[in-house]
Amino acid sequence: MSKRIIRVVLCALLFALGFPAQAQQPKKIPRIGYLSASSASFQSFRVEAFRQGLRELGYVEGKNIVIEYRYAEGKHDRLPTLAAELVRLNVDVIVAGGNTVIPPVKEATKTIPIVMTQASDPVASGFVVSLSRPGGNITGLSSVGTELSGKRLELLKETVPRLSRVAVLGTSTSPNNAQDLKEVELAAGALGVKLQYLDVRVPKDIEAAFRAVSKERADAVLLLGGPMLAAQGPLCADLAIKNRLPAIYWRSEIVEAGGLMSYGVSQTDLDRRAATYVDKILKGAKPADLPVEQPTKFEFVINMKAAKQIGLTIPQSVLYRADKVIK
Repeated sequence: MSKRIIRVVLCALLFALGFPAQAQQPKKIPRIGYLSASSASFQSFRVEAFRQGLRELGYVEGKNIVIEYRYAEGKHDRLPTLAAELVRLNVDVIVAGGNTVIPPVKEATKTIPIVMTQASDPVASGFVVSLSRPGGNITGLSSVGTELSGKRLELLKETVPRLSRVAVLGTSTSPNNAQDLKEVELAAGALGVKLQYLDVRVPKDIEAAFRAVSKERADAVLLLGGPMLAAQGPLCADLAIKNRLPAIYWRSEIVEAGGLMSYGVSQTDLDRRAATYVDKILKGAKPADLPVEQPTKFEFVINMKAAKQIGLTIPQSVLYRADKVIK
């Protein structure tokens, strides 16, 4: 056998042996970063909604996708450090919710795609150039916030017809606090309700605020929202029950944790839809070309157990309007 034939045979054998090894090389499993300002327990409903959205698209956590979770536990000064951790891990996409979480992630990376789950006015906030053409490495979902604040006061008035004085808890340093309060004030004027505004900036302010509410004999409590109040939602719900005060919140998770009622954007729906953005980006789409979407699902949730605890009878007309009643 000639040397040339031997070389050809050897090359063929090497190719045959090497090809299967190349074909069997494991496919890179995408890694997603998930950053929240809240705690893992409080965020559990939303995380599960995100996972559900991924499952609907064929992703199974731990099998063909990995999620790196980071929670600030209500300590917003930790967000830049947590965002930097995810960037160092070189994740493929970072999912970030809210106007408090997005800025530190935006600062940490200009290249890793960022998916917003609930940005309030992302254009004015400087996250995207426009809703239709985001432009940078950020896209996702916008939330409607301030427009619903007045509606919450209306629902509170319908639930407690004798309502004449309402304590409003807000955080003046939160991005939408001023506009939220303005919407509530407009509704209060139309409903003939007096407001008592209490600014709560840190967790310890909350108990002091409820003592002031009790002292001023407010008939009910309305929370404007914000990251700190979101993280302390269960505490607010507990204090409202202890003081036998009807209270309305902007997030259903607080009602799930024991609060009386909530009205707002379905946060879980936004998180589920965020999975669609992750899928598109993993398949090659650029955040700059993916339009920012608006909320399509709103929900009014009532906790009958909480109503019973404070001795409140919910009118049937209000119950009929609820999207979900917790018994």
